[in-house]
Amino acid sequence: MRAGPNSREAAAERRTRIHVVSDVHGNTEALARAGDGADALVCLGDLVLFLDYADHARGIFPELFGVENADRIVALRTERRFEEARDFGRELWAGVDRNAAIVAAVRKQYAEMFAALPTPTYATYGNVDIPTLWPEYARPGTTVLDGERVEIGGRVFGFVGGGLRTPMRTPYEISDEEYAAKIEAVGEVDVLCTHIPPDVPELTYDTVARRFERGSRALLDAIRRTRPRYSLFGHVHQPLVRRMRIGATECVNVGHFASTGTPWALEW
Repeated sequence: MRAGPNSREAAAERRTRIHVVSDVHGNTEALARAGDGADALVCLGDLVLFLDYADHARGIFPELFGVENADRIVALRTERRFEEARDFGRELWAGVDRNAAIVAAVRKQYAEMFAALPTPTYATYGNVDIPTLWPEYARPGTTVLDGERVEIGGRVFGFVGGGLRTPMRTPYEISDEEYAAKIEAVGEVDVLCTHIPPDVPELTYDTVARRFERGSRALLDAIRRTRPRYSLFGHVHQPLVRRMRIGATECVNVGHFASTGTPWALEW
């Protein structure tokens, strides 16, 4: 984080700078630098790397089952052959304590990534995260929010984590009703921070995976109704459009962190 002001005058004139990241997916080295030059870091989830679709040798899945099997499951999912992918996965997991193996691997990743988070960090969960483990690793200086608000530099930020239910069945997928209730609980804010995007085709289509990810209709309705200055989100790694306006709101996909290692900056 950047150094503080040297005088009252500097404190009064100094602008606030926030760095925002999402979809970290195991990029711990870049995460440790993500707060450099900022007053705070905002993290919108997906710390865990289960399987890297760009490099099939990285992640929990290839560590357990090898790169060749990772190649196959990526191909099946990319072709939207989800039933075949699930059948293949069941074959691989046969005789393995799936929950124990995944939790052990996630714990290892969380220990490294939460230790890398700067102070202060404001974070919410992604759809591949395991929220029940976060209290064990979030240190003082890291504030975890989900369906909650916080003031940063005089502006109100609202946070809603997780994703909606999909055939992928990732760990933190919830019903549309539960998600909408969290959006409603946040209410009117200056900056609306979520893991998934609003349900707009240009923002939900992944050009590499060649499929639409699930966006939230409740989030889209809230943007139109409450008109926050910004809607920040990730989840879609290679979106058709990274930035667009919905009415008065600037909608920005910040979900490129795993590949670029560069946070998105918001300053006022």
